[in-house]
Amino acid sequence: MTNTIQNIIEREGIMVIDGSMSTALENLGADLNSRLWTARALAVSPDLVKQVHLDYFRAGADCGITCSYQATIPGLMENGWTRQEAEDLIARSVRLFLEARQEWWDKEGEQQGRAWPLCLAGIGPYGAYLADGSEYRGHYGVDAQVLYDFHQRRMEILQEAGADILLIETQPSLHEALLAAGIAEDLGADYWISFSCRDGVHINEGDRIRDCAKAFAKDHPHLRMIGVNCSKPEHIESLVRELALGLAEAGADIPIGVYPNSGEEYDPVTKTWHGKGDARDFGEYALSYMKAGASAVGGCCTTVAKHVLQVVEARREFLSEGSPRHIRA
Repeated sequence: MTNTIQNIIEREGIMVIDGSMSTALENLGADLNSRLWTARALAVSPDLVKQVHLDYFRAGADCGITCSYQATIPGLMENGWTRQEAEDLIARSVRLFLEARQEWWDKEGEQQGRAWPLCLAGIGPYGAYLADGSEYRGHYGVDAQVLYDFHQRRMEILQEAGADILLIETQPSLHEALLAAGIAEDLGADYWISFSCRDGVHINEGDRIRDCAKAFAKDHPHLRMIGVNCSKPEHIESLVRELALGLAEAGADIPIGVYPNSGEEYDPVTKTWHGKGDARDFGEYALSYMKAGASAVGGCCTTVAKHVLQVVEARREFLSEGSPRHIRA
């Protein structure tokens, strides 16, 4: 069975994205305080990873992100695995998702008339491998060949393992995002670009998100969605509008997907989030993103199944007000 972003948007009106892998794993008892963060769970607690996926399907997610954000070949090898073992763990992230999807579908999903969920292979930036919070700063000081070598084999493994979409996410750098997109195009793989942003206008390295949209508007035939993740929820509505303006100015019609964190601050030393999230209800935010033009909405760090449930309810309210404009991928 196969599905596409376009099919889900046309069927459901809005595609619901799942929530955080890290917070959900911690809530199930996983210890993520290591340089590998969630990638460690692929080796030591794969059953918990599978459970996270199942919980998100049951909450209403139409797609889910594999536990591969920080699963990189150099990162795993530096922590004791051989190259072959590292590659196998990266592929395992997809297999766990596919197993969970089939199990949920056979027991619940098909009977409920749900959409067949998309497998989004999470591909973190080079900054995630550095494990120092660089995905929220960028400016790594490495050349293009280093970035290419870092991304290419992992993306190939994730595609070969059966992912539906390569999700090139939490990108603070337009340069890195374009490079990774070029790899996906060479692989003939469908992909989604998602930036991390400092405010309602700029990605974390400083480029305007509107200009980033224009940079991807042409000559990227396998790009299926563009958007923002792991950024503060109060910035997302503005970022959706800026993306939409950039795409419109370039004459492109690419769906926009957003999945912010809950507004807390990240501590790269302890790999934890601190402070209080925004007092506004996550579902209220989700509704505002849909009204601004987002075709897919979910949550990133510190969001869990209850937040996905709020997005599902926001979609119900949004659709009750009238049919959204379908954006073709």
